[in-house]
Amino acid sequence: MADSKKITSNLLWRFMERMGAQLVTFVVSVVLARILEPAVYGTIALVTVFITILQVFVDSGLGTALIQKKDADDLDFSTVFYFNLFVCLALYLIMFFAAPFIASFYKIPELRPVIRVLSLMLVISGVKNVQQAYVSKNLMFKRFFFATLGGTLGAAVIGIVMALKGFGVWALVAQMLFNNLVDTIILWITVKWRPKLCFSFKRLGGLFSYGWKLLVSALIDTVYTKLRQLVIGKMYTSEDLAFYNKGEQFPDLIVRNIASSIDSVLLPAMSEEQDDVSRVKEMTRKSITVSTYVMMPMMMGLAVCAEPLVRLILTDKWLPCLPFIRIFCFTCAFYPIHSSNLNAIKALGRSDLFLKLEIAKKIVGMIALLSTMWFGVMPMAYSLLVTSITSQIINSWPNKKLLKYSYLEQLKDMLPQIGLSLLMGAVVYSVSFLPLSSWLILIIQIPLGILIYVLGSKLFKIKSFEYILSIVKKFLKK
Repeated sequence: MADSKKITSNLLWRFMERMGAQLVTFVVSVVLARILEPAVYGTIALVTVFITILQVFVDSGLGTALIQKKDADDLDFSTVFYFNLFVCLALYLIMFFAAPFIASFYKIPELRPVIRVLSLMLVISGVKNVQQAYVSKNLMFKRFFFATLGGTLGAAVIGIVMALKGFGVWALVAQMLFNNLVDTIILWITVKWRPKLCFSFKRLGGLFSYGWKLLVSALIDTVYTKLRQLVIGKMYTSEDLAFYNKGEQFPDLIVRNIASSIDSVLLPAMSEEQDDVSRVKEMTRKSITVSTYVMMPMMMGLAVCAEPLVRLILTDKWLPCLPFIRIFCFTCAFYPIHSSNLNAIKALGRSDLFLKLEIAKKIVGMIALLSTMWFGVMPMAYSLLVTSITSQIINSWPNKKLLKYSYLEQLKDMLPQIGLSLLMGAVVYSVSFLPLSSWLILIIQIPLGILIYVLGSKLFKIKSFEYILSIVKKFLKK
């Protein structure tokens, strides 16, 4: 049975790792955004779309299969390591030879060398992937903390110096490559597992029978998610893509990293409890309520404070990204209901259901995209509001039967957090009408929002607040 203290400790280490790294990344992105023009970000966004799609193959669903498999041993881990390395080298060659055609299709000649250099991230990820799975399976998330921060801090210095020296897009390329490389090196130094000279096609087949469905699911999800950026890059301008991408980056920076902290700890913990459905339901409910308690006010706060925030940290040249920030804040606010339900399904070994859900969601999403792509970037973004709601219902549907935990019951558990966040958002937004500078507005809005949310949590006795407070107190005593 999973040790609750061990889960909590690892969750805090993972959370600190993700938030620490993203705080540094955020500061660097602000500095670079002030130095570089939006068109440069549009170029790099196109390249990262292709790499992100191919990155799905790096895992092949096998990393999750290793975590889910109760008795995974060195033969399993070594087999996946060598297979992943082979796949990554093959993918790099594909990107190397495809670079001229991609550059020609988008009519951006400078894409060719950028694609060929940045695609080296695929090979680096192949070396790191199984180490990450080993850390996750054994709940050793303290290792991630040092590896991630080491790479992020070094990459920050390199990116800013190169941008100031006038390297343009190559500043972003160097930053991303260095981050990945140092992260991998530190992880290999701190984690003692090493691949053995062994390989088993039988073990690979067993892991792949579970993992291939997750691979296809992840591929469908990634291609669909990045498809809007590919369409914008082709049908509209690099600046349009940069504003869309930057609008997504702000809320994504917060939500994805909090969610990934929870998910990376929750999946192995749930997998240990897969034979006890009531325990998995309890963990799913806790994940939804606690994650929502943290994410909902942050997304609401970002949405209402977006304008003075963008003016101050990115300058007025990035103001067109404001509506995109607010749209993504809404879609990201409900991310816990997606991730928690899907983690439960994966932990129970139902990768077949996981794949079916992805297909259903993407059919709805593609209809929305094809209906709006001809009318501009904003209609494409607004269609995400519709797909977000339908995806929540689809993701939670199987757990009505598997866990006896329906979508309506999940929404009921989230209502206190949603209601308090809306109240906080309304009060904080009213401050923006005062005839004050952006600095003063933010100085009032941020502490006011925190004060309202904390006092409201105590007044209405929200359980998630008391739970988080007890965890923090225990952690500080250590």
